[in-house]
Amino acid sequence: MFPATMLVRPHSEDVRIIGFYLGRVLFLASLAGTIPIVVSVVSGELGLTGGFLLMIGIGATLFGLAEWIRPGPNARLRWSEGMVVVALAWILVPVLSAIPFFLSGRYVGFLSAIFEAMSGFATIGLTVVNDLDHMSSALLVWRQTTHFIGGQGIVLVALSVFAGGGALALYHGEARDERILPSVTSTARFIWLVSALYGLVGISALTLLLDLRLGFEPGRALLHAYSLFVAAFDTGGFAAMSTSVAFYHSPAIEVLLTWLMLSGSLSFGVHFILLRTPRNFFRNLETKTYLTTIFATSLVGMTGLVLLGLATEPITLLRRGLFHLISAHTTTGFSNITTSDLASWSGLAFAAIATAMALGGMASSTSGGVKALRVGLTIRTLGQSIRRTLLPEHTVLSNTFYQNGRRTLTSDLAQSVLVVSLLYVGLYLFGTVVGIAHGYPLQASLFEATSAASGTGLSVGITAPDMPWLLQVVYVLLMWVGRLEFISVFVLIGFAASTVVGE
Repeated sequence: MFPATMLVRPHSEDVRIIGFYLGRVLFLASLAGTIPIVVSVVSGELGLTGGFLLMIGIGATLFGLAEWIRPGPNARLRWSEGMVVVALAWILVPVLSAIPFFLSGRYVGFLSAIFEAMSGFATIGLTVVNDLDHMSSALLVWRQTTHFIGGQGIVLVALSVFAGGGALALYHGEARDERILPSVTSTARFIWLVSALYGLVGISALTLLLDLRLGFEPGRALLHAYSLFVAAFDTGGFAAMSTSVAFYHSPAIEVLLTWLMLSGSLSFGVHFILLRTPRNFFRNLETKTYLTTIFATSLVGMTGLVLLGLATEPITLLRRGLFHLISAHTTTGFSNITTSDLASWSGLAFAAIATAMALGGMASSTSGGVKALRVGLTIRTLGQSIRRTLLPEHTVLSNTFYQNGRRTLTSDLAQSVLVVSLLYVGLYLFGTVVGIAHGYPLQASLFEATSAASGTGLSVGITAPDMPWLLQVVYVLLMWVGRLEFISVFVLIGFAASTVVGE
């Protein structure tokens, strides 16, 4: 018999360290509730402030507990503990942030409110709200704020305020691999700076379009501009109206949103390259892969729409086809057609949009999905295997690639890329099976599960206020695991197992 691997029970100091950092993250996330409170006061919606004050109060209490259990001065947050903090934060922050949603009375129950909050923070965009068109300004701003915080990273928000020995572990726990600047804290602040610059340009341009061309009142134009910018740049997809982008009937807005979606799907490291050495932009393997897959899925998808007779005129093909395929590939989830129209996509069109959602944007961006870098490395690994089979035995093949510098494609790197890619495929299939078990068709189940797990948010009608509770739970798990890209989730499972059965 093989000896069983012994699990070591975590020390009490480890638990204190995790609780300390987790409490601080939860408190800082809850403070974001001050934004909708200000909006509620300005707009005269004072009845909504109670839910936000309760959320902040609980966050402050947790912060007090965190300070009470503060570890000793020599304690350091290790990599594994940082991963546990991140995984728990991405569960508990949405639960805490669901309180204002639940108390608003627009959700069937607390589970639906958690679903909405997780969809917001994970920048998914799937929604189970009742009567979105008449949602209060404060609650609407809160929905979009969850996108903004989640797009930057819940823990990244905390790193921008406090730093410590465990900063790198927390940073990597949110599925970010790039340190753009020497320190994690300076990298976090650079990410905020880029987002702020895009916000200044994007919100200003959208406000002008809504005010001058569509006749919105200035206050309403600003509210919708903020909603559209956050949902586009953070590739979230929450819209201010139930008909999403179709509400505006504006090609100009769709063009501007397309630019913001593509910009948000680029890694922040690429933004740094564009500022410093733009000539290196097209050298990166990830850039080449991303542009290629966008072109390929868009071409196949638009061809499919033409064959189906759903888009025959060029302008219709661009607005119905290209816009949705880019929305899918960037994992934003904006739409300018109805869910029933989207459900009618079949054949090549369905294959293209499902593939686009599954692949996603760039690594270390606000996008979800497998990510372009993994796709590029997988293709390169398979290509090398084929060439190695066809070429003479002693042929030496180059195993380097360019990604912000010349790098080596080691066997360990290739294996890890393939494993994570296969885990995503497994996640998509798991959600599909659960959807089928609830009586939904195969194509619809595959589409919705891929949308949830990849962080896209496009829907063919399964996600709704009255959807089965078990399916809601599964989709919440898909969003959580897909956003964190597995590693921190696995570490949390291992930590929990060692706590229960460790010696």
